[in-house]
Amino acid sequence: MRRLTLGTWISGALLGAAPARASQELAYSAKSTRGPCVTHSFLEEWRDAQRARDVPALLRYPEGPGPFPVIVFSHGLGGTRWNYAYAGEHWASHGFVVVHLQHAGSDEAVWRESSRPLQALQAATRDLDTLVDRPLDVRFALDELERRSRRADWPLAGKLDFERVGVAGHSFGAYTALCAAGRDLVKPFGGRVVVRDARIRACVAMSPQGSERERRNGTWSTFECPVLHMTGTLDTSPITPDVGPTERRIPFEAIERAQQYLLVLEGAEHLAFGDSERRAASRRDPRHWPLILASSTAFFEAYLRGDTAALVWLREGGFERTLGPHDTFEAKLPSAKAR
Repeated sequence: MRRLTLGTWISGALLGAAPARASQELAYSAKSTRGPCVTHSFLEEWRDAQRARDVPALLRYPEGPGPFPVIVFSHGLGGTRWNYAYAGEHWASHGFVVVHLQHAGSDEAVWRESSRPLQALQAATRDLDTLVDRPLDVRFALDELERRSRRADWPLAGKLDFERVGVAGHSFGAYTALCAAGRDLVKPFGGRVVVRDARIRACVAMSPQGSERERRNGTWSTFECPVLHMTGTLDTSPITPDVGPTERRIPFEAIERAQQYLLVLEGAEHLAFGDSERRAASRRDPRHWPLILASSTAFFEAYLRGDTAALVWLREGGFERTLGPHDTFEAKLPSAKAR
């Protein structure tokens, strides 16, 4: 089921293009299967000297001369750069360079090196330094990519398009992606920390978080980046059980200054969006990953490549017809008040 809150089909400002005819959506592939590109990967160990912080990275890229759009991916709490390979490999096969970061202070070392892993993970989500460092890792990564792309001996020299940059993440990674894309951090006792990066043009947030306090305090008031939000009807946090599907809707509902989408998958739990070994493959619903991959690939092609056929497929019913009877897909344009 799709519940659209669109006053019109498309804003004239979106992509600077006239609306495509509805019949064009039939020509667009659902993008749920692997793309045509041969892919490769390599590891990098980056050092942010200014913050005295290591930022390990895994880069996946398609063969070809490029330049290719760039997607920076942020793992969930307790994860690594090796997680979410199913998404990174898929996007790379469709012609994107995908950079998986690993965030010190909230990666697997937090729980592997603690005698009380759950408490250590919960503490990491409340640590202000961690909350700020994660999105700053994204900014640093883009700076580092720009520096390296100017080196003739680097594997991706000249192959990255920094005018077409996206960010994505799951859970704590969704928080990271949304901050890098424009969410302000409003401190409990006043003041803001701005960690956005103006190079980011699109964001995919899997299992995002929100609260009524954030809805009221202006956290989302200046957010202007298109976002595809994803959650499931059983998407309760394993770390903070009071965060569930209702709270995961809040960023979509609160953002008023940019095009927003929300996919809710029936029966999807929190770990349905990841590929962690903690969730056996036998427990996965085989419907979910194809829908996650199809919608996110179309979204990035629409907003990073300006592909109007992808946009039509998302907005005019093509994607809707691939959903199950109890899945939902919503979209909204910026409110008139916010424009």
